[in-house]
Amino acid sequence: MHNIPPAQNILIVDEHDNCIGEEDKERCHDGDGILHRGFLAMLFTDRGELVLARRSARKRLWPGFWDGTVASHVLRGEDYLLASRRRLIEETGLVADSIRYLFKFRYKAGYRDAGTEHEICAVTLVTDIDEEQLLPDSSEIAELRTIDPRSIVIDRASEEYTPWLILALDHMRQQRQVWPVAAP
Repeated sequence: MHNIPPAQNILIVDEHDNCIGEEDKERCHDGDGILHRGFLAMLFTDRGELVLARRSARKRLWPGFWDGTVASHVLRGEDYLLASRRRLIEETGLVADSIRYLFKFRYKAGYRDAGTEHEICAVTLVTDIDEEQLLPDSSEIAELRTIDPRSIVIDRASEEYTPWLILALDHMRQQRQVWPVAAP
């Protein structure tokens, strides 16, 4: 059984990312899911490596999968950058002074019979961090590792990476997004 945190309302949106209200986070993930705002904050080290987080085994959706550094939801009064800043502190202890918005995309992905993520997901970026200073919250993150993002094999049926991480990396590659990585 999953540890269910106290009820938390997150922002629900229409297909154009206009806020249309709030709903309980767990309810947003039931069945086919309710479209809501989420984000993926990707941290890169001063060596240009992406900091990946293995999701806690206690997570309802995609437990034990590798994810971008922090993935979460937007609350009332926040934009994507403020939500990223809040969750980076809560999940890794990092106080990020300069978070950059990259892009957003819409996706829907179900995880077994546990529920569905149906999000407009913004991707945010923090560079030049020292991963030794990160203090992961074990209720959210089982472990951290660094990797050259160009080495991640994009497989939409992956049982290793979360679907939103795969989509974000695929989008970055298709758009020829500049990777903040050191030269080989």
